[in-house]
Amino acid sequence: MTSSTHHDTAPSAPSAPLKPVILERFAREVAKYPEAGKQSAVMACLAIVQQDEGYVSLQREREIAEYLGMAPIAVHEVTTFYNMYNQHPVGKFKLNVCTNLPCQLRDGVTALVHLEKRLGIKMGETTADGVFTLQQSECLGACADSPVMLVNDRTMCSFMSNDKLDQLIEGLRGSVKGEAA
Repeated sequence: MTSSTHHDTAPSAPSAPLKPVILERFAREVAKYPEAGKQSAVMACLAIVQQDEGYVSLQREREIAEYLGMAPIAVHEVTTFYNMYNQHPVGKFKLNVCTNLPCQLRDGVTALVHLEKRLGIKMGETTADGVFTLQQSECLGACADSPVMLVNDRTMCSFMSNDKLDQLIEGLRGSVKGEAA
């Protein structure tokens, strides 16, 4: 299986301006803070863009910065600090495997290597069919449940043996095939 590496390139074509419905959502988030603290809505605005577009481009970072009255680099620092923000298009299922030291000691890296082989991609890559993106993650706060992973930044999976990883991949793949039917 071939793979597509997205982590070294960013889409270069400019996107259309932010949609009015997105700006309305931004306004609702900003309204939660005093005027002087509207920059506190940066994470919510990033999440809104990602939910709508699947990732946060540099153009969107600049637009969020302008909307919140921030320096673009300040928004970029938030985007790059948290791995929940995709800086490029990712697969339908983003698999983040914890490889922090406690998880390394309990087969976290073994799980990552197994997924690389199973999916035919390396960490940071997306499968050619666009279904899976594989990433390593910092601590997910479930060291005793290692190996652990997070699917699409929302679903925690614990005690991920190779068999459980295979079942997860097949289940997710099956859900995509089911949507196409």
